[in-house]
Amino acid sequence: MELEDINTVAVLGAGNMGHGIAEVVAMAGYDVNMRDIKEEFVQNGYEQIEWSLNKLAENDQLSEEEADAALERVTPFVDMGEACGDADVVIEAVPEQMEIKKDVYTELEDVAPDRAIFATNTSSLSISELADVTERPGQFCGMHFFNPPVRMDLVEVISGAETDEETLEVIEALAEDVGKTPVRVHKDSPGFIVNRVLVPLMNEACWLVHEDEATIAAVDSTTKYGMGLPMGSFELGDQVGNDVSYHVLEYMHEVLGDAYEPCPLLEEKVENEELGKKTGKGFYDYEDGDGAQIPSDEQSELVERRLVASMANEVAKLIGNDVAPPESIDEATKLGAGFPDGPVKLVDEFGIEDALETLEEAYEETGHERYEPADYLEERAEEGGFYETDADEGATEFEAIRIEYPDEMVGHIVVDRPHRMNTISSQLLAELSEAIDLLEADDEVRSILLTGAGEKAFSAGADIQSMAAGGADPIEATELSKTGQTVFGKLEACEMPVVAGIDGYCLGGGMELSMCADLRIASERSEFGQPELDLGLIPGWGGTQRLPNIVGEGRAKEIILTADRFDAETMAEYGFVNEVVDNDELEDRALELAADLAGGPPIAHRYTKRAMLAGRDDTDAGLEYEASAFGQLMATDDLMEGITAFMGDDEPEFEGT
Repeated sequence: MELEDINTVAVLGAGNMGHGIAEVVAMAGYDVNMRDIKEEFVQNGYEQIEWSLNKLAENDQLSEEEADAALERVTPFVDMGEACGDADVVIEAVPEQMEIKKDVYTELEDVAPDRAIFATNTSSLSISELADVTERPGQFCGMHFFNPPVRMDLVEVISGAETDEETLEVIEALAEDVGKTPVRVHKDSPGFIVNRVLVPLMNEACWLVHEDEATIAAVDSTTKYGMGLPMGSFELGDQVGNDVSYHVLEYMHEVLGDAYEPCPLLEEKVENEELGKKTGKGFYDYEDGDGAQIPSDEQSELVERRLVASMANEVAKLIGNDVAPPESIDEATKLGAGFPDGPVKLVDEFGIEDALETLEEAYEETGHERYEPADYLEERAEEGGFYETDADEGATEFEAIRIEYPDEMVGHIVVDRPHRMNTISSQLLAELSEAIDLLEADDEVRSILLTGAGEKAFSAGADIQSMAAGGADPIEATELSKTGQTVFGKLEACEMPVVAGIDGYCLGGGMELSMCADLRIASERSEFGQPELDLGLIPGWGGTQRLPNIVGEGRAKEIILTADRFDAETMAEYGFVNEVVDNDELEDRALELAADLAGGPPIAHRYTKRAMLAGRDDTDAGLEYEASAFGQLMATDDLMEGITAFMGDDEPEFEGT
């Protein structure tokens, strides 16, 4: 089967995951048969889809016509045969209990076409064991969406023991076609990637509190503000549901042994039905209390060492057992759990030797199997890390950006944090500064193209989460503002043309970054805004100064003081965007413009930008520089090349001399 052969997708289960998956697939243009065991269940799921599509339309994330069309493609069913009799792919999203799922597949096998692929949305159960119930193990795989499916980008595509490669490729293509990022899990292992890292991490947090080695406040303060993860461990547990974590651990314990023994503290929460937000109380009180109020100043070195060591051990087991390579583990965890950096990179930066030493000390002290180091961890500790080191000494490595060379004279800087909406962190600022220096020193590069990775955001602004980790010290905040101003100023003053290709959100610090480009091309779906005043802040990376120079003081005040969102056409009318193009044309058009500019006279480009900057606050100074530059250009070879080409009706080939 090929992707183009898929027309109808059946989704079994109309609960939170089921109706979310059905909505995502329907929005991508597929006919969806959504089935549940009772009419009231499936109708409730259908109504939830309708509500969600209406909200997306209200927020201009799709048109009303698109919302109506997506809803029309969803058909609710109770009868299994009617729902699955003509399905090309069946995605099962019933409750996370092995026996329930096996019963569903037994019934499904009797009614589904022979061509149909079965994909289970299980978050941790064995793909191979479920496939054994069917007569098509080669056409059976895992397709694990994350909650809520409409918003979360990740889909883990998991191979069972007998899954055909063709099946995995088709499901990966389907995931991409519905707007998700598939990450391959090469072996059927409990928890797959994300839950295999997160659930033992949650369990270790519970053990630390249960054994009086730390408080809940210290654990979550360390996790959120010390390690920079998006939530505290207990905050995340309450969000996901403590029963979900517990049941995944139970399954891991059954399959993998005592290293995954659930902590009594977690078991107690489940027994008391303190499951988190959904029950009003978990590790935090969401009804009578203020929920997760996490202090930023109670971080613990012991907690960090134990939690990083836990991640190191799970990562080692995944890599060492060929479940997934380091790059896939980091990508999945960033997309599925919102980690600013993946756990493999986090462990390498922390120090894999220190993580191993922490495990060895804890294992000697407690004898608990969760601390027994994996063989592969010991192996990689001898090599200094999970990632292979670059043999090319002096090579520049970036984590938050990429540098590409899509044209012989174009250097392309990609803001590469799609899992964080390409938000700007302190690390990204440092790397951007280095990248500008690198490209300016490259004689082969004559223009810079600046874009954001993915299709959702050029950059949605500052990474508030990572910056909050440093506390709210006014002096540190001032220094952060000055750092951003310096780096952005370097980009603005770059002596070659800079083109910003803007697709998706261009907000806050992201919009301030785009202000440093000489020309801005935007897709139709792009949104612009300076929302800082809604947070009680002001633009801090040059926005109050650069924006008036681009759109005029009146428009700049409108944009900044209202903190409103503006579409691409409006920003073109305001003079901020030079050109608006169809969504699927942005990449090609931005590169075309950057390449055209790269073919221009580099000395004249340099002098033009210098003259305009010099005259921004002092017209006389700008005019003086302009006159001087004009005189110097008269003596260049580029001038003669330009005149000769003009006279011969040819294209000039400027050499920059």
